[in-house]
Amino acid sequence: MPILNHFNWIAPYYDRWFHSTSADLLRSLLSLPVPGLILDAGGGTGRMAELLQGLAESIVIADESAGMLKQARFKESLAPVCTRVEKLPFADGLFDRVVMVDALHHVLDSQQTANELWRVIKIGGIIVVEEPDIRKFAIKMVALAEKMLLMRSHFLPAPVIARLFAHPQATVRVEQDQHTVWIVIEKSEFK
Repeated sequence: MPILNHFNWIAPYYDRWFHSTSADLLRSLLSLPVPGLILDAGGGTGRMAELLQGLAESIVIADESAGMLKQARFKESLAPVCTRVEKLPFADGLFDRVVMVDALHHVLDSQQTANELWRVIKIGGIIVVEEPDIRKFAIKMVALAEKMLLMRSHFLPAPVIARLFAHPQATVRVEQDQHTVWIVIEKSEFK
């Protein structure tokens, strides 16, 4: 049975309804600019990628919603690719930076997603995963609403997300504010 893709329906309105308040922090956490490639995993309409333009050679948006990517095509200098983030069609170590904003809770397999993000990041690269902080009451209500709308959302606490990237080469830290957490993963040479 195919999964209902709510994002195809809301794609034309998504950028009007959802705005980023963390662009400066995200740029800082990603240590931008960088003279290479950025992957926006689960990047949808490219709302975050658009805010990172000019800070890398190129920005690729990977998302499985064709409707969301159709909106991304209207934005200059973004390269949309229709794919599930659990199985990215990119070579190992291709990207200098990977960002995943407000999307990890929508994937079918969070561990496989983390494995793919790790696989495509270069040594010396940085991955930043931004998610709502499920410990907060307001976010619990959002999670409940998404369940009622039959979305496949599965929110994880920050320590659980951090453990998804438990690799010998990984340095992982967690940043947080009122309702958001950022898991920052740096990939280094073998320790």
